[in-house]
Amino acid sequence: MEIYLIKGVQLLLSLTILVALHEGGHFFFSKLFGVRVEKFFLFFDPYFHIISTRDNWLRRLLGKAPVQGENSGDNYTGTEYGIGWVPLGGYVKISGMIDESMDTEQLKQPEQPWEFRSKPAWQRLLIMVGGVLVNFLLAFFIYAMVLYAWGTDYVPVQNYSQGMAFNERAKEIGFQDGDILLRTEKGEIKTRSTGDTYRLISEADQVTVNRKGQEVTIQMPGELSLLDMINEVPIFMDALVANEVDSVVAGMPGAMAGLQKGDQITCINGTMISSYNQFQNEMARIQDQTLECTPEDSLRLRHLTLTIERAGQLDTLSILMTKEFKIGFMPLMPEVKAVHEDYGFFESFPAGVSYGWNVLGGYVSDLKYLFTKQGAKSVGGFGSIGSIFPDKWDWHRFWLMTAFLSIILGFMNILPIPALDGGHVLFLLYEVVTRRKPNEKFLEYAQMVGMALLLLLMIWANLNDIIRFLF
Repeated sequence: MEIYLIKGVQLLLSLTILVALHEGGHFFFSKLFGVRVEKFFLFFDPYFHIISTRDNWLRRLLGKAPVQGENSGDNYTGTEYGIGWVPLGGYVKISGMIDESMDTEQLKQPEQPWEFRSKPAWQRLLIMVGGVLVNFLLAFFIYAMVLYAWGTDYVPVQNYSQGMAFNERAKEIGFQDGDILLRTEKGEIKTRSTGDTYRLISEADQVTVNRKGQEVTIQMPGELSLLDMINEVPIFMDALVANEVDSVVAGMPGAMAGLQKGDQITCINGTMISSYNQFQNEMARIQDQTLECTPEDSLRLRHLTLTIERAGQLDTLSILMTKEFKIGFMPLMPEVKAVHEDYGFFESFPAGVSYGWNVLGGYVSDLKYLFTKQGAKSVGGFGSIGSIFPDKWDWHRFWLMTAFLSIILGFMNILPIPALDGGHVLFLLYEVVTRRKPNEKFLEYAQMVGMALLLLLMIWANLNDIIRFLF
């Protein structure tokens, strides 16, 4: 329960920062161009709110006269700031604009100079992109500060001296166990980061590897699915681990059967293996057979016959695994040297922008999978978002995840969907090109359709979370 609480607090704090600054972008440009902002709310407030106040207290604090009918004789008394009770976002209510509030009564009145609709198209455009602009700038700034404060650690893929282990589909393409990845025609493969490396390979026409000291170029089939590569069992590729025993746990089946440090496992139940990766795959296959079998069959499957090589001699061990299918040994892991890079204050900014741009490019590239069956199932709601945060408070990870969510929030909001900032931008661009404003009734209906679509997407995403949790 404590883990869920820690993740939930991090998610809430992150979204609070992002939503407040996103809406602050709209607020800034509205005030810059003299557009009245009636409300600035963190979270939504249907029927009631937790707290609210108006900005006249601030004007009094600064020694300024309270706002009374700004540019008019009405009863406007300043922007209302508040916190709603539905933590799903936030909003600014801008006078003379069709937004989430669906307040169309003011649009029936004559245009006023302080209203959104009375301003030039270029000013309205900046007001609408203000939130997205803040999200992207915030992400780049966070990445820069993270690099400045913590630097970056990564393992160059070339440092995996034993190379990679590949599944059958990868071997059909032309990869071989032990290949060390070098580059594609698009550039160097720098790290073994699942997303970046798999994305490069899935989109590549050619992949160059180091195979036993020689460079070999593998022709790729094209249009490999990134989701398939990640979700395949066994996975498309992983770091190659030797089939040598490094340590044996006392009292476990392996130790009781005579398994020793330095033994090389060469065969399991008659199946030849040459790496610990193959050993794991074979063990997973055996365990899968127990999902629908009798207790007697399960007991039979737990009996393993291992062929080992010890000091140049072959020997056979008979092992009865535990009910959890454990033998009790650790393989000899390859020594892989990580690289740490520090950044000065000023050099962290271009590095942060480059890092953020790479994250954005990867996210946009992966959106094509959203329209596949597997991609639709992978869409997640607040549970999935919260799961990306660590189960222990870690400021480094927190800020990396916040920057990532800021990029997602910025990009999703700029999509040309009614009810999102991008929908408003689309209609404004139409106005700029045609020199005609879209019909206000059309804008009202478009807003309603967009809100309905977003509500359905939110329901679908959170339903996926519930299904994953239950099953």
